[in-house]
Amino acid sequence: MARINSNIAAMTARVNLNRANEDLAVRFQRLSTGLRINRGADDPAGLIVSERLRTELEGISQGIRNSERASNVIATTEGALTEVSDLLNSIKALVVEAANTGAFSREEVAANQLQIDSAIDSITRISNTATFAGLKLLNGELGYILSGVSAADLPRVRVNGITFGDRDSIPVNVDMIGSAQTAQIFMRTDFSNINAGFTDGVLPFRSRVEFQSNEGVQVIEFVSNASSAQIRDGINTFRSTTGLSASFVNGNPVSGISISSLEYGSDAFVSVRQLSDVDAVQFGKVANNSPIDPNALTFGTGAGQIDIATVGQGELRDDGKDAIALVNGVLATANGLDLSVRSRALDVELLLDAGFATQVGVTTRFDVTGGGSIFQLGPQVNTNQQVNIGIDSIASTRLGGTLVLNSAGTGNVVEFLESLKSGGLNALGNDREAFASDILDTAIDEISSLRGRLGAFERNVIQTNINSLEASLENITASESVIRDADFALETSALTRAQVLTQAGTSVLAQANANAQNVLQLLG
Repeated sequence: MARINSNIAAMTARVNLNRANEDLAVRFQRLSTGLRINRGADDPAGLIVSERLRTELEGISQGIRNSERASNVIATTEGALTEVSDLLNSIKALVVEAANTGAFSREEVAANQLQIDSAIDSITRISNTATFAGLKLLNGELGYILSGVSAADLPRVRVNGITFGDRDSIPVNVDMIGSAQTAQIFMRTDFSNINAGFTDGVLPFRSRVEFQSNEGVQVIEFVSNASSAQIRDGINTFRSTTGLSASFVNGNPVSGISISSLEYGSDAFVSVRQLSDVDAVQFGKVANNSPIDPNALTFGTGAGQIDIATVGQGELRDDGKDAIALVNGVLATANGLDLSVRSRALDVELLLDAGFATQVGVTTRFDVTGGGSIFQLGPQVNTNQQVNIGIDSIASTRLGGTLVLNSAGTGNVVEFLESLKSGGLNALGNDREAFASDILDTAIDEISSLRGRLGAFERNVIQTNINSLEASLENITASESVIRDADFALETSALTRAQVLTQAGTSVLAQANANAQNVLQLLG
């Protein structure tokens, strides 16, 4: 070619050399950074996918760290609860020891009371001081905030977990659809209706009767001509042994005597068995544990009456009934007066007042307005990846709430661990060691339940969540690496190719530029 204004060969060589240089620069960048995608132009679609995967990786990594920190919080909390459990067991031993008044002096009982006072104060101190990085763990700071609780209907409310979602508060409605009942058997005292020669309210013959309940058994002998009041008082004398209480039907000595278990629920029962040769006493019960109107009790065989059965050498037994209630439309699990509902949306434990629990169709309500502790365990901030747990105060004024007989012996009252301290209703020396023991059993159960709940959360939720997230982290990291990371074997091969092409392009460009000088030979 003899033209010099347009060196096409040089232009072609220069274009290819530029391409080779650009490719070489790409290989240098990828090998120096270790990434196949360093900017959007490298792989637009790949960049979008890899950035999404990187976002997921950051969330998963933080979820793992959150779970590990939650595990540390749980471990710290349980360590404090272990000490509280040991203190409660020591108090239990001191109460049982103090009940042995035949072998222990008043001074020794007083010394036990001092130890109990100190142990109870220590429990409250642990409640106030257990912390993790400044976060109070057991003083109620992590408990839920309740509003509108009627103590007359619900003496004790414990919310273990709840899901708020996008709501500021959650209403909790308790609807009674079946009454809680004690076990109850009635003794007939209108003896003239049995035999015209008998006198109402006066036992015609000597009788020996065995009374039994889930608390114990006692044989009581009633003398001939014993009054209804003497029979009632004789049964009540052994109330602590049998767990049974006797009272007049409608307050009238000749209307009959009601013999009831002190406890409510299906675990409670009353059994009577006459041991005398003469069937002087008749007992009866309401069929099917149907609701009882104490102002309309009559003995007989008609509808709405108490069926009479001559016990003789046989046995008559009646069982109590658990409360039946709906909590936010869900049928609650019941044990006597205790209700519980356990679900992701609502985990709550309730103690019903006897007056409320023995009615049907009544309703009570309260609201959960906030509080609790939220553990963010997943990579996304939403309720499906969060766990809500409430940890109520374990101070002595909040621990061990139990229905026990009041000081007047006329009804039940809720008492807490604080009542075992000196000057309290259930302190040693007040002949209420049995009630103190019941309160301690409840407190021990509450602490054990809390430890078990936290342990289950750590093992079944936190640990499995960490394992799951670590597996996801591994797989997503591998996926992101395939898309974004450089393949060094491929890149080094491409680098060698780009280097060769650059060297060849430079040489060819030099020759193409030199070709134009050959035209000078035509000029001579």
